[in-house]
Amino acid sequence: MTNLSRFALLFLLSGTSTAFTLQSQTTFRTNTLQQRYSAVSDEQETSSTFDLNTYLISKKETIEAALEASVQSDVPQTDKICESMSYSLMAGGKRIRPVLCLAACEMFGGSEEDAMPTAVALEMIHTMSLIHDDLPSMDDDDLRRGKPTNHVIYGEDVAILSGDALLSTSFQHVAEKTPKTIDPSRVLDVVIRLGKSVGPVGLAGGQVMDLECEGKQGVTLEDLTWIHTHKTATLLQVAVASGAVLGGATEEEVKSVEKFALNIGLAFQVADDILDVTASTEDLGKTAAKDLDSDKTTYPKLLGLEESKIEAKRLVDEAKASLSPYGERAAPLLAIADYIIERTN
Repeated sequence: MTNLSRFALLFLLSGTSTAFTLQSQTTFRTNTLQQRYSAVSDEQETSSTFDLNTYLISKKETIEAALEASVQSDVPQTDKICESMSYSLMAGGKRIRPVLCLAACEMFGGSEEDAMPTAVALEMIHTMSLIHDDLPSMDDDDLRRGKPTNHVIYGEDVAILSGDALLSTSFQHVAEKTPKTIDPSRVLDVVIRLGKSVGPVGLAGGQVMDLECEGKQGVTLEDLTWIHTHKTATLLQVAVASGAVLGGATEEEVKSVEKFALNIGLAFQVADDILDVTASTEDLGKTAAKDLDSDKTTYPKLLGLEESKIEAKRLVDEAKASLSPYGERAAPLLAIADYIIERTN
């Protein structure tokens, strides 16, 4: 039966008023769906026409320069630890967290200079997590970003201390280097967010749960989501939220971009898990199939490869939808969301 036939039948049974009301509701739903599809289409068009590669290149030089300047030995006694810190900090990488921070700050009217100290701090924290993650007592990996891991070069003892030093220096860097034109309460907000991101309900807690689930039977998708919400997504979430805070965003605006970042953070991990079983060691710059060898719980292990790809796409679509109020200003963030599930390493 067609919609027109249904309306005619309702008209005969219930009278003109009921038929008109239902038709109005159907029209409203149709218009609402059309608006949603239009919004999704606009977001896709924005992200597809934005040249992410050019944008990343434009940010890379200043990010790399700021990172290099952030760790310098002032006395001979600190040469070794600073060398170890710098070795991992300057080992390359996608610099996604600093770029997310800068892009979010600029979306709300701030400048690159406003957010660069926080962008550096985020990469320091991320690098610390990689140094510690690669240790023999953790993932026991000897390759990172195509180079020997920190403990292979400097020893396990110095690697641990270098990670510790990067973590503590990150907070100092934000406090000392953020421009004085930024409201101190906003700087304090950023420091608190950074601290939470590596605590028991952040990176450290997620890592402990990840270790406990290795080789464990009965690990659920809910368990895996908790692990990677805290181990992986939290730092990406803080990168975007901190940039927004420094750019002058309201509390509600910060919440909206946090939703975006949480979803792309989880999508990032799903993509990582997929690459672990589909890409080579040469492509990844780290040991391929490492998760499989250590019997870690991953998205492909729980969902299968194809369902994992669908989940990653779903997360990115939800992330992009949360930025619809910002239009063209969100173009860099939208493009990064697409990149996260399209990358090959």
